[in-house]
Amino acid sequence: MPLVNREPLVQLPSVLTREQPPRADARYVMGVDGGATKTLAAVLDMRERRLFVGHGGPSNQDAVGAAAAVQALLGAADQAIDAAGIHADQLGAAVLAIAGTDTEDLAHNVRAARTDAWIVVNDVVAAWATATGGGPGVAAIAGTGSNVFGVNGQGADARAWRAGGWGHLLGDEGSGYWLGVESIKAALRDREASGPPTALSDAVVAFFGEPSVEAVAASVYSTPLTKGQIAAFAIETAACAERGDAVALALFLRGAQELGGQVAAVIREIGLAGDSPPVPAEFPVGLIGSAFKAGAVFVEPLTRAIHEHAPRARVAPVAMAPVGGSLLLAARACGSGDAIDAAELTPLIDRALRG
Repeated sequence: MPLVNREPLVQLPSVLTREQPPRADARYVMGVDGGATKTLAAVLDMRERRLFVGHGGPSNQDAVGAAAAVQALLGAADQAIDAAGIHADQLGAAVLAIAGTDTEDLAHNVRAARTDAWIVVNDVVAAWATATGGGPGVAAIAGTGSNVFGVNGQGADARAWRAGGWGHLLGDEGSGYWLGVESIKAALRDREASGPPTALSDAVVAFFGEPSVEAVAASVYSTPLTKGQIAAFAIETAACAERGDAVALALFLRGAQELGGQVAAVIREIGLAGDSPPVPAEFPVGLIGSAFKAGAVFVEPLTRAIHEHAPRARVAPVAMAPVGGSLLLAARACGSGDAIDAAELTPLIDRALRG
C-alpha cells in the first residue's frame, strides 16, 4: 500500500458544490475571512442589499493557537450579527474561511460553540469563490502567506486541488512574509560580502528602525518580529525593485516562478490544462493578497510563468475582498446562489469597510 495519500488536500463540502433547493426564509447569510493578522466577518441582508461587518484579531491556528483563533472568529462573527440587529439562528448559512493547515480542528471547536450549520473551510476555498464566482478556475493567494486552490466546476463531479499553503516554515513562497525574509537574508549576504550589494540593506535598517542589518537579524530572534511585521517589509522590496535593484527584482522573479509552479500544478490536477471539452475556452486565475500590490514587478513574471503551462488562463488581480467569496458560498449553501454576484457585492463590501 502506498504510504503517501494522493487524494486532494482540501475536501469541499457538497453543499458548496451542488445546487441546493432555495429557502424562502434565507434572508441573511454570513461570511468570515480569518487570517494570520486579522479576521473580518460580514453579514449580508440579501433582501435589503445591506452589509454589516465585525472585526477580530488573528484566527490562523498555526500562528496563535486554537483557543485564540476560535475566540477571534466568534468575536468577529458576533460583532457582525449584532451590527445587523439579528440573532444567529436567523442566518440562512454561515461560511467561515480560515487560514492555516488544520481547519478541521477549528471546525470542530466552532461547531461545538455554535451549530453544525456553520461551515468551516480553508481560506483558499473562499478565495477561489472570490476569484471565479464559484465556477471553474483558480485562486492564487499571496498575502502574509501564500496558497493556491482551484475547482473545475460544480456538481457531483467537481474536482478541487490545493498546492502550497504549508506555512512560513515549510512554504509560503511568493508571499509577503517570504519576500520579507528573503529580503533580510539578501541584506545579510550584502553585509557579509557573500552576496551582491543591494538597496535592500539600507531599506531593511530604515524600515525596522535598527542601527544595522545585523541588529535587524538579532531582533528577528530576540524580539521576535511577528509574521505580519516581516511581511509588511514586502512593500519596500517592491519599491527597491521598481527603482531597478537587481536583487529585489530577482526575488520577485523567484517568487513568481515558485508560485507559478503551484498554479500550474493545480490547473493540471483539476483538468483545466487540456484542449478538449468540457475544458472551458478560457478560465480565471485570480490573484488575491497584499503581495500583488507590488504591481507589474510581480504580476508580470507570474503571468508569464502561468501562461507557460496554461496559455488560456485569464490572470488578473481580484477586486473583491476575500470575505466576499465566503458570502457567495453562504448564499449558495442556502439555495440563493443567484441572489447576488461579485459585481454587486464588491461595492457593498467596499462601502462597509470604509464605514
